[in-house]
Amino acid sequence: MIVRRMKLEDLEQVCALENETFSMPWSYQSILDSLLVKDNIYLVAVENDSVIGYCGVWVIANEGQINNIAVKKQNRNQGVGGKILQFLFQEGRAKQIEQFTLEVRKSNEIAIKLYDKFGFVKVGIRPGFYEKPQEDAVIMTVITSRKEESALI
Repeated sequence: MIVRRMKLEDLEQVCALENETFSMPWSYQSILDSLLVKDNIYLVAVENDSVIGYCGVWVIANEGQINNIAVKKQNRNQGVGGKILQFLFQEGRAKQIEQFTLEVRKSNEIAIKLYDKFGFVKVGIRPGFYEKPQEDAVIMTVITSRKEESALI
């Protein structure tokens, strides 16, 4: 498995994964439009020419908003999400991103544990953020500049 920047030719597989994973998936056009924004970061995890995971991040100034991160059902619990996050942090350092933020379903304990492992902390709740089914979102953030500083001590 490798993690790399998303290419236009990955879009169909990414959209299939988006539709498989989320109850309110982004459209092909929405993902394409976001991918084409120069500062945004879109990554894919690929195994045998197949997209098995992806992540999309909007970059504004020195902050990254993680919009979607997904891994194919048959590839979950195999470290794919962690590899994507590691590569994302590398890309973030190159773009001088100091902080990443995301929302995650309150019931998604597996994802929350993964984000905890990577230094994200819970900073709030967005009531009713998700639809189909309706559920609150946990807001999580990681300050990457502090993470790097603490690693140097």
